Amino acid sequence: MGCGASIPNKLGGKGRKRRSVIQEVAVFLPTIRVPVATDIVHPLRGLVSKELLDRLATLRSNVVLLAEDIYHGDMAAVSELERALEEYLPVVLGLTAKGLKFYSLSLLCNFQDYAIGSTQLLLLLLESSLEASVQFSWRTLDDDQECCLTSAWYEVLSVIHMMAMLALFEANLKLIPRNGQYGIEKKVAEDSKKDVVDSLLRASGCLDYSVHRLLVQIPVQIKKSFPSYLQEGMLEAISIQALAQCVEIQLGLASECDKATLSVKRRLACEQVSYFSQAHYCLSGCDTSDSYGKKLLLFLKWKCMDAKAVAYYYHALVLDKGGEPSNHISAVCCLSAADDLLAESKRACLSFCLANPITRVPPPWGIMKNMHKKIPDVAYKKFQIYGHLFEQDKNSALQSLPDLPEFPLSLRPEGYEFPCADSIWENVDCQPQIQSLKEHLKDEDEEAETK
Repeated sequence: MGCGASIPNKLGGKGRKRRSVIQEVAVFLPTIRVPVATDIVHPLRGLVSKELLDRLATLRSNVVLLAEDIYHGDMAAVSELERALEEYLPVVLGLTAKGLKFYSLSLLCNFQDYAIGSTQLLLLLLESSLEASVQFSWRTLDDDQECCLTSAWYEVLSVIHMMAMLALFEANLKLIPRNGQYGIEKKVAEDSKKDVVDSLLRASGCLDYSVHRLLVQIPVQIKKSFPSYLQEGMLEAISIQALAQCVEIQLGLASECDKATLSVKRRLACEQVSYFSQAHYCLSGCDTSDSYGKKLLLFLKWKCMDAKAVAYYYHALVLDKGGEPSNHISAVCCLSAADDLLAESKRACLSFCLANPITRVPPPWGIMKNMHKKIPDVAYKKFQIYGHLFEQDKNSALQSLPDLPEFPLSLRPEGYEFPCADSIWENVDCQPQIQSLKEHLKDEDEEAETK
């Protein structure tokens, strides 16, 4: 089964809380996907022990319960859900690694009941893998778009994707405390900003692992049914966006540090441009026609303009330290470009906020907190000082905008430590319940008669 809109009356249930307020966004995440209650017991009955089956069902049900109201949760609720996911992942991972071995044992033990040809036996072994035995369902909290796929690897990918989205959500909560009033600057401690960087790196690592290690495990026909936000390019774009926002915070901290030199600030600003540009490029081959794709494109466009404005500003200050008239001319060109980009970024920010789902952005924070005043002021003053140089060299090629310098990128996604399958899969008491093929078919007939 592919993905499609869910039926609100069927899946919504009474009392479901929806986001009733317009969210304030400092760190962007496309959407949080949550698991939908799934029948695990029936497809796996007789293939794994009752103890293992009960544990698998209980852990997933716990995640379903905790995830339902996460948009209204605080840091404690996010941490609790993250622990539930970490506990569930090693258990469900066993479905991807143990399925064929367990099912082979069951069929071979029952081979005496029916004369099955070698070709038919091989087909049964392949078709009966535990990896493809349960239909797992996930939906978006924003609009209840649901995707159901019969693949344990899809479930594993969805769990790790949710871990990444929770890390981004956690970072946003730290930057925008909910006890504050909209429109008033929130004071975020330096230690909290460093915690945000850790959350962003963790999110980037989860997504990077998903792109390079998990997607390759999933058959092409399954991936064709993926929603847009699980596309390879989309996952990679958000992973790099998280790195860009790490640099954004680092640059904000550097701007407040007296020991940070102009060269250091310029380097960080240029790195930020590179990261946001790379994230935007990753979306070039993706389907961004839905609301999530459009929203992400607008966010990256806005942040890239902000980043370029800051980079040109610091590049201008570095150039202006040179003693030649050409240095001053180039500095004024950079400041003029920064001023223009700043005006464009304000329009891009408005477009992002108005795109569905409607969001708000906090008052300028970090490096942008003072840039909206600094850039136009410095641009005006420098032109007043060096404007005569432009009159003297009207036809000079020096009046063209210089390129921003390129620097090696310093940040990489945090290495994600993929867990091993839970030891319960190796426990002798949790081996599959051997049921004769005749008994299994008899049970199926009895169930069909009761329906």
